[in-house]
Amino acid sequence: MDPESKIIVVTGGSQGIGRAIALRFASQGASVFFCHYDPDNSESENTETLIHEAGGTGKGFKVNVADKAEVKGFFKSVMDEAGRIDVLVNNAGITRDGFLVRMKEQDWDAVIDINLKGVFLCMQEVTRIMMKQREGRIINISSVVGAMGNPTQANYVASKAGVIGLTKSAARELASRGILVNAVAPGYINTKMTQILSEEVKEAFVQSTPMGKMGEPEDVAAAVEFLASEGSRFITGQVLHINGGMYMG
Repeated sequence: MDPESKIIVVTGGSQGIGRAIALRFASQGASVFFCHYDPDNSESENTETLIHEAGGTGKGFKVNVADKAEVKGFFKSVMDEAGRIDVLVNNAGITRDGFLVRMKEQDWDAVIDINLKGVFLCMQEVTRIMMKQREGRIINISSVVGAMGNPTQANYVASKAGVIGLTKSAARELASRGILVNAVAPGYINTKMTQILSEEVKEAFVQSTPMGKMGEPEDVAAAVEFLASEGSRFITGQVLHINGGMYMG
């Protein structure tokens, strides 16, 4: 399919990695629908402007991806406007860090709900659409810590490891329907989520990365673009690690 005619859906697309992914597709002339759950619409509106400046079309929606009714409404709105969905990128995610022994149950639930249940709900909705189309790509954003673990992030690690397992199971179920399902696992990426870390923690991440630097959201976007392209037509059920060598599984 011509990239300019593609319909792309990105969750958590108002900023950071999600915004970079949206802009990558927009630069090809694609139509990008994204959702966010920010306190206000300022970042979403900025992303819409950037999408149009990049050469695509775009529209943002405020959606809690852990709410089944909101997810159904979001995908219905996209289908009402676009009539099809070619690529779903599940990027929405949150952190609520803390040591396992002191982690609050509500912090566990919040992270699992958004990062894992949200991926499940969005995949379930888009799968119904893509099965009728007999084609589609689903790309789930996991994390390097989902493969290697990380202290004080038991909830986040569990959610991102779950995304990898969900990706592999869905890939086996859907390949015969023409739907390819893969995951991208970023390492230490320069986003608002990592900018709030202490300088000591940042330095520790850089030192544990053989390339000696952090990645940029555009590095992740490039990997997502590849998995959505014709060049990845024989790839499914895989995890593409974008981490500068931090983890070599």
